[in-house]
Formats: sequence, structure tokens, C-alpha cells
Amino acid sequence: MSNDLTDKVVLITGGTGSFGRACAASLLQNHRPAKVIVFSRDELKQHDMARRFDDPRVRFFIGDVRDRSRLQRAFDGVEVVIHAAALKQVPAAEYNPIEAIRTNVDGAANVVDAALDRGVRRVVALSTDKAANPINLYGATKLCAEKLFVAANSYAGENGCCFSVVRYGNVVGSRGSVVPLFLERRSTGVLPITDEEMTRFWLTLRQGVDFVLDCLARMRGGEVSVPKIPSMRIAELARAIAPECSLKVVGIRPGGTRPCGARPPAPPAPPPGSRLRGAPRTCPASAAPRAPGSPAAGGAGAPGRRRTRRARASRRAWRAPGAPRRSRGG
Repeated sequence: MSNDLTDKVVLITGGTGSFGRACAASLLQNHRPAKVIVFSRDELKQHDMARRFDDPRVRFFIGDVRDRSRLQRAFDGVEVVIHAAALKQVPAAEYNPIEAIRTNVDGAANVVDAALDRGVRRVVALSTDKAANPINLYGATKLCAEKLFVAANSYAGENGCCFSVVRYGNVVGSRGSVVPLFLERRSTGVLPITDEEMTRFWLTLRQGVDFVLDCLARMRGGEVSVPKIPSMRIAELARAIAPECSLKVVGIRPGGTRPCGARPPAPPAPPPGSRLRGAPRTCPASAAPRAPGSPAAGGAGAPGRRRTRRARASRRAWRAPGAPRRSRGG
């Protein structure tokens, strides 16, 4: 299989996003493809992107990865697919789980089926570091998508399509990332962070595009490629962007988690006299200790003890009809 993208037809799902625009620009500038097809569902973003990319090799196709028939039409004649379409916002996925599953899991299955049916040669899917031991729905859906793409190589056969996965971290400055939020809030003098110990893996948009295209050239089918990238605390990033601002801890978002090894926050103290878990239980001053053997203390005269002895005696006395009586000397 040739690793060169020269004169190849390349399709990018979710092509109007941050990654899709940067990837299309890199393909047109460095790889001389015959055609770059941008597949997405937002016509306004496609219009803006068409004004930016004044190149006859760029084509735009409106559609949704949830629609299998639309994907099959778009994949006709395509040789390489870069699957970047996904619902990526963690809180949005927590509040809209069905929508996240339909796009990230069902959409991945539709991409696999359309690629197999249309004879696509190579498919690389973008995943996330949140798919490693996922604790939120977004990471779980991307892990399912990874499994679908890796398993798809069994359906393709030796001479069919090759499927591979690229898993990396947060892209600095991409849409929905924390960097644009910090730049926007810098004028207020206060930057919100979820936790002082929260960390993220970071890479630039250019590094992400180069890594995906490099994996596309090296792939043989079934790989899950993970780059070695640095991590940084969110608090350190906030201080680097706006050192003059103060930090306000707003708490972990839905679907978030504390980093490994971080000290959990101290639980709030229960109100005085409360019987909540963790609150000391107090006995009234009039409560006197019970004498051993009294019914209240659970001694020999307790009603519960008497009922238990009667039940044991009745079980010993009962035997099946016609069964021989068992002797103790046995």
C-alpha cells in the first residue's frame, strides 16, 4: 500500500472544526492530493471555510455521520478517510447521553460500514486520552469507537480497507478548550478553574495534524497510536496566560474527575446534633446502662433470644414423614 497522498481523494468528517481546517490546509500545502472533501453538517462553517480555502481541489459535502446512506454517497470514489467528527464536550455528553452515543458510537459504526461498502483504502479515526480507563460518557463512547475501528480490520480482509486509531490529548487553542476561555476572562481579573491539582495533556494543533498524517502513512491496520506529550496543571496554565489574575476554584464539572494522587477535599462538618454519617452520636443524659442479662441489654431474657431458641428447637424436632430418627451416638 502506498503511503503517499499524492493524487489521492481524502475525506475529513467533521472537517469544519479546528482539526479539520488545519488538516485540510496541511494536505493542500504539503501532500498534493487530487481532492479534499470536507464532510460536516454546518453549512455556515462550510461557507466560511470555502471563502478561506480558494482552491478547486476542496469540495464540501453537507451530511451527518449518523446518516449511513449519506456517508455511502460521500465515500464514493474516496481512498482515504480521516474521521474527526464527534461530540467532544464532556458536560454536554453527560447531559445528552443518547446524542453522544448516536454520534460517537453509531456514527463510528456508520463510517466503518460505508468505508467497507465503498472500497476506501485507509481510515484513521481520532480518539482522546479520556478513552483510557474512561470515567465519563465521552471517554466511554470514544473507547467504544476505538474498538469498532480496530475490529473492522477483521471484516475487511487482507486486501481490503485498513482501519487505525490515533489517540491524543487536549489541543491548545482549539474550539471549546480552556485557553480561549482564559483569554476571554482575563479582562475580569478572575480566572475560573475546576481544581488546583487538575492536569491535562497538551499538544498544539500543528503537532496533532502532523501526528495524524504520520500515523496515516505508517498504518497497517489495527493500531492505536498514542503520542508522548507533556502534561500541565490547569492552574499553571492559567498563571502563564494571565499572571495578574486571581484563580477561583469552581469545582469539577459533570463527568470530570480528580487527578490520580490528588488529596480529596475535606467533607463539610455536619451541623451540631445531626445524625448524618460521620457525626458523633450522643446519648441522652437520662439513659442509664442496662444490667447484663436484662431484656433491654439483649441478655438471656431478651425477646429476640427467646424467639431464636424456639426456632432452633422447632427445626430440630421436625423431620420428614417416614424418616428414621437419628441417634446421637451415630
